[in-house]
Amino acid sequence: MHWGHATSKDLIHWEQQPIALFPDSMGYIFSGSAVVDSENTSGFGQDGQIPLVAIFTHHNPAGEKAGVTTFQNQSIAYSLDGGATWEKYSGNPVLHNPGIADFRDPSVFWYAPGKKWVMSLATRDRITFYSSPDLKNWKKESEFGAQNGAHGGVWECPNLFPLSLDGKQYWVLLVSTNPGGPNGGSGTQYFIGQFDGSVFTPEEAPPVTKWIDYGPDDYAGITWNNTGNRRIFIGWMSNWIYANQVPTATWRNAMTLPRRLALKRIDGRIHLVSRLLPELEELRQRVAGPQRLEVLGSLDLSSHYRLDTAGHPYRLTLQTLADNSFSLVLSNKQGQKLSLGYDQAKNQYYVDRKSSGVTDFNREFSKIAVAPRISTDKMIHLTLLVDASSLELFADDGLTVMTAVFFPHHPLDGLHLVSERNALFSELSYSTFRSIWQ
Repeated sequence: MHWGHATSKDLIHWEQQPIALFPDSMGYIFSGSAVVDSENTSGFGQDGQIPLVAIFTHHNPAGEKAGVTTFQNQSIAYSLDGGATWEKYSGNPVLHNPGIADFRDPSVFWYAPGKKWVMSLATRDRITFYSSPDLKNWKKESEFGAQNGAHGGVWECPNLFPLSLDGKQYWVLLVSTNPGGPNGGSGTQYFIGQFDGSVFTPEEAPPVTKWIDYGPDDYAGITWNNTGNRRIFIGWMSNWIYANQVPTATWRNAMTLPRRLALKRIDGRIHLVSRLLPELEELRQRVAGPQRLEVLGSLDLSSHYRLDTAGHPYRLTLQTLADNSFSLVLSNKQGQKLSLGYDQAKNQYYVDRKSSGVTDFNREFSKIAVAPRISTDKMIHLTLLVDASSLELFADDGLTVMTAVFFPHHPLDGLHLVSERNALFSELSYSTFRSIWQ
């Protein structure tokens, strides 16, 4: 799964599409991004019309089948009517494959200090940076990653953008890899450093491998640049280990909730944090109930809240001391359950879906996913977003995030809080969400 993203002046998304979007004989549009060329650097603008320019990978399946290495090249197209219609550039491809089997996923933005466009491109197991004054003529600037990060598989879907921390600007590079994720299969790692328009230099040498989401189901995420001073991320909620096998009837796979990204320093190291957008608050419908509970053993939260968990999305937040293990158990009357929580002895969070419903479509699906607790705070802060077949866990202000899908035969409408020792859970809050169409 690959999709375009809006870049610095910005806007457009698309998923992998047949070449019918821009008809020719070169194969498929594999992935890409689009920019608003407000200065008309490309020359495509006419009569004052600002062009939208799509930069995409032309993928030739016949060439791939024949075993040639140059079956992926970068091309462009432009629109003068806000994206309603597109015209492919007669000089395509604008960036020819030098002989690399994996040569795709262009992510492009305007680098103002250098007055040039910068492209991050996935090339085998590393990222290559190119620059262009006009989106037509590209020059190789540098490579990054040959000796850095996770290398369990190819690198995909790069995304380079700036974020500030304590008054200083840093650059964040997202890189998806498959396989090689933190819990097997797909995953998205990130690097933090500096970018001078040509070279990306990591803050740590060598950089420690860090993941934007430790769950099994967040891959190939990308951000927008046209969101003011916010950097908003969205990911594909699946894993290539089983993406084509999930037991769904009318759809296959979904997207994560959009998340705002920020930087935070813990013990001298800078980490990327993911936080829910405040716009989500407008959809919340709070349910009255206690804000503090003491738990020893298993406590059915339905006895304290008017739960509406029968396939409807809800949010649960809590706070407790990090000196005790605890879990949340989602269940139904058929005995299916999904467990998640914190293991104090291992100082890690986990998601266990081995008994969550349909799991036999792939043996990897039932493995317990784990994630390190990065925070050093004495209190654990946990926010859980649950839908009919997905959960998104945000721990410690988004320092540790886990996303996972599950497929019960019936809705997991039970919710229990379990603690091995007597524990106080404070700042408890349960809420449902109204439809965006209401």
